[in-house]
Amino acid sequence: MLAKVFAPALVGVEGRLVEVECDISNGLPAFIVVGLADKAVDEAKERVRGALKNSQLVLPPKRVTLNLAPADLPKDGTGYDLAMSVALLLSSGQIEGPISDALFVGELALDGSLRPVHGALCYSKLALNNKIKRLFLPLQNAIEASMLPGIEIFPVEHIHQLYRHLIGEESIPAFKSAPIIASDVNNTTDLSSVYGQSQAKRALEIAAAGGHNLLLSGPPGAGKTLLAKALPGILPPLTLDEVIEVTQVHSLAGVNQSGIVTSRPFRNPHHTSSDIALIGGGRWPKPGEISLSHHGVLFLDELPEFPRSVLEVLRQPLEDGQVTVARATGSVTFPAKFMLVATQNPCPCVYAGDPLRDCSCSPAGIARYHRRVSGPLLDRIDLAINVERVKQDDLIKAKAGESTAAVLARVKSARQLQAKRYASGVKTNADMDNNDIKRHCALDADATSLANTALMQLSLSARAYMRVLKVARSIADLAGSTNVQTPHLAEALQYRARA
Repeated sequence: MLAKVFAPALVGVEGRLVEVECDISNGLPAFIVVGLADKAVDEAKERVRGALKNSQLVLPPKRVTLNLAPADLPKDGTGYDLAMSVALLLSSGQIEGPISDALFVGELALDGSLRPVHGALCYSKLALNNKIKRLFLPLQNAIEASMLPGIEIFPVEHIHQLYRHLIGEESIPAFKSAPIIASDVNNTTDLSSVYGQSQAKRALEIAAAGGHNLLLSGPPGAGKTLLAKALPGILPPLTLDEVIEVTQVHSLAGVNQSGIVTSRPFRNPHHTSSDIALIGGGRWPKPGEISLSHHGVLFLDELPEFPRSVLEVLRQPLEDGQVTVARATGSVTFPAKFMLVATQNPCPCVYAGDPLRDCSCSPAGIARYHRRVSGPLLDRIDLAINVERVKQDDLIKAKAGESTAAVLARVKSARQLQAKRYASGVKTNADMDNNDIKRHCALDADATSLANTALMQLSLSARAYMRVLKVARSIADLAGSTNVQTPHLAEALQYRARA
């Protein structure tokens, strides 16, 4: 008897329906899996065999053939175990079918219990897109899978429990999800604990208000890393749509297997990381650090210490907000809309420009050091700040500065203005295209004169000039101004000039 059930396959963050077909025929006992399956899927036959035997279910001593269609779509992972078991039970007549309105996913243990899988939210989205009403998956994945309304989630703990549900002996209650509440609390450094550095804090606030990229340059011990780690605390909480997107990526990568991501990500890869670790990849491509930073912050400490080939892969994602990873098995696209925050020293010996220590580097050595970061990448950084050594009075008197909560209130107000301004899906000033800039960043006569002077003296590229206007728009939003005025443009140019 031929039986069919549905299982999901993941291609990037998108899902594809897989028909798991089971045929049991006479012949020597055999268990065959076909359909371009990888090693983990092929080994499922041993997990299924053990799980059925230890759950008082029958594996017929016949020739069992399982086909995963479409056969030209690569199948990987352990999530096909549950669908293969249900197809086998259907084909052997132990349960009645057909079952065409359900999706099955889960990894089986040899005792028949279910282990969690990656990408539960992606499976819910796939079911909704294909008008499938029910999703059966491990109990540990139920919270994440229930984030999308319109589909019944059935948490399964054991294959025998599912068997009793399908024969109508004892129903599995549908999972009831709790409301999703984005967290407004980040375990980050409070700005009030950062001594001095008023200009750097101002740049941090502007970056948070408009979603801009930021480079902090200065000697060691000045507070660059501390400032960067304080940034997530002044970013507004994730929206519901953003929570879903971030959770989807983290679940797919296996970073957050059993819960929901409710706060903005902060990723801090080491400078020895490879380009694949940064953008994603592998034989079956998985998200990298830039995708795990989606709607959050990617922090690159000691930027020039990263290999140049690794830094260059950032150029396209910084422009497009997504990254495409191409492999022999196909290409997948991951979201990568993040804020880049980087730090660097002024020179190899770190004391160039320090009033208290002499620099031992030659001009050629300093030039080589700065050439480790390419011009096109620097062109994509909106604000560049020199973080000077903390003044002695600021350290000794240790006066508490403005708190994170106070700065966050201003950032939220600026973001609310942007949400009202853009009706085309643009969420922050950093996301504006040229048409948005023309419409919302119009300059008066004085500001136009300043822009002309800056273009000539600073040799700004067209991209750099557009980014200056975006930063000026964010400064105007923080000031509550409808138009971009000369002081706003002048401050934005100051940050670009320091680059």
